[in-house]
Amino acid sequence: MTLTPPDLHVPALEAAIAPGLDAVEALLHRSVAGSRDLVDDLTAHLAQAGGKRIRPLLTLVCAQLGSPELALSDQVIAAATAMELTHIASLYHDDVMDSAPTRRGVPSAQHLWGNNRAILAGDILFARASRLIATLGSESVAHHSRTFERLCLGQLNETFGPRPGDDPVDFYVQVLADKTGSLLSAAAHFGAYHAHAPREYAQVVADFGEKVGVAFQIADDVLDLVSSGETSGKTPGTDLREGVDTLPVLLLRRHASEGTLDAEGRAILSDLEGDLDSDEALASVVERLRTHGVVAETRGMARGWALAAVESLDPLPEGEPRTALISFARLMVERVA
Repeated sequence: MTLTPPDLHVPALEAAIAPGLDAVEALLHRSVAGSRDLVDDLTAHLAQAGGKRIRPLLTLVCAQLGSPELALSDQVIAAATAMELTHIASLYHDDVMDSAPTRRGVPSAQHLWGNNRAILAGDILFARASRLIATLGSESVAHHSRTFERLCLGQLNETFGPRPGDDPVDFYVQVLADKTGSLLSAAAHFGAYHAHAPREYAQVVADFGEKVGVAFQIADDVLDLVSSGETSGKTPGTDLREGVDTLPVLLLRRHASEGTLDAEGRAILSDLEGDLDSDEALASVVERLRTHGVVAETRGMARGWALAAVESLDPLPEGEPRTALISFARLMVERVA
């Protein structure tokens, strides 16, 4: 499969990292195989289905902040591949928890092989990511372990929900930071760190990665409503049907609790409590929610997090890596323009 990385509008840098992306793809496909045929079919399922590879891309861009001789080193390639393996492993588990029928335009692993096998496949991929990280030294092992912990805590906290007295919107954003921001943060950190960039640069890009990860997930909440099924690969409003309160709905509830929600918003909330099993009922709620002000408010929050990510890059020197990271942040949210 040929993957086309996002256009970062920095041609020279993109040409420099292209061999690294090819090396990551080759190592990724070796890493998801190596067992008997039936197991390989399962563990390779999502890697072969494609994906944006934004985490390895971020690793390779951040490696450009370090030594040119190390920017495509075996260590950087291993780190970038481990980030994608960790991400793919988490998708196997997410799809079990969400009972998702599809992923990346193909049937999900749990749909094809059942929950138990999908969970174990995710565990195998986590183990193989850890094996790659183990070649990078104890500090990287510890960093990856903390990231893995945050991924799991984010997923668990999402299932428990906020405690009484917690602000549901702030709680939700923290879940996004843990589930998505933490891995993008680690991907950026590993690129700078293993290319021997200054330590402060590694911290800067780690902060950038976390913020841009939150922006990316908030943008996805808008896409769940405004994109076509052909574009997103799932029926618009699927989260609504499953009773998942994404950010637009949480903002509706916040405005309702503050006494500032308009009549249309109150009607939407009422309908969300009803039966959305029919496609007609779901489509009606989605269409009305698309035009409500909370969607524009959600877009604004995505852009705000992307802007905060860009502002966090101020300590970096001017140059192609910084320009590419700014483009990267914009790409995460321009899908909801």
